[in-house]
Amino acid sequence: MGYGECWALQRALFDAVLREKGARPLFGETLDTPVSPPGPQQAGWLLTVEHDPVYTLGKSGKESNMLVGEAYLRSIGAEYYHIDRGGDVTFHGPGQIVAYPVIDLERVGIGLRDYIDRLEGAVIDTVAEWGVAAGRIAGASGVWVDCDGARARKICAIGVRSSRFVTMHGLALNVSTDLRYFSHINPCGFTDRGVTSLERETGVKVDFEEVKRRLVRHLTEKLNVRIYK
Repeated sequence: MGYGECWALQRALFDAVLREKGARPLFGETLDTPVSPPGPQQAGWLLTVEHDPVYTLGKSGKESNMLVGEAYLRSIGAEYYHIDRGGDVTFHGPGQIVAYPVIDLERVGIGLRDYIDRLEGAVIDTVAEWGVAAGRIAGASGVWVDCDGARARKICAIGVRSSRFVTMHGLALNVSTDLRYFSHINPCGFTDRGVTSLERETGVKVDFEEVKRRLVRHLTEKLNVRIYK
């Protein structure tokens, strides 16, 4: 799904959760197919998508971390958006699982910091099933490989937004992503750390849909919810 289309859907779902809470919608997003608020037993939605090539810069990110201009991005078939999540610049594209939980944290019963920890934990448990040891680095969001070594590299970026304990945006796990796209940015604002993917770490072809299924399963466990289609 194209990034712009998915961002509009996120905003509509976000507003629907706010309406269900009796709060004023934040975006006033309108779609061709209207979005109804979640039911009384629902916390919200989880979108899992694979984007066309796109670079996104968080609300407090630095333009200088985007190392090429928009004309060059267009020449390689990539888009660029300055958006309202936390974090700096990152890339989304084919071979990457992007998960957007649009949920009411009050209904789930957790706070924002704990929520981010649980997103990271779900990714850590997922890649461990392919024998990849990953973890966290203090002061750097996301999930990393070789956290304590000189070659720390990010396998999953995380950037979220919340208002009245409702979340949007989320995580991006590199499964078979073409990592050359990251050479056009300082990923997440870092100049001294690299990026990696599940396939690079394992050295074998990985079943993308199986990774997605297991990631969703770990998210259900960490968030203590049931996710269904």
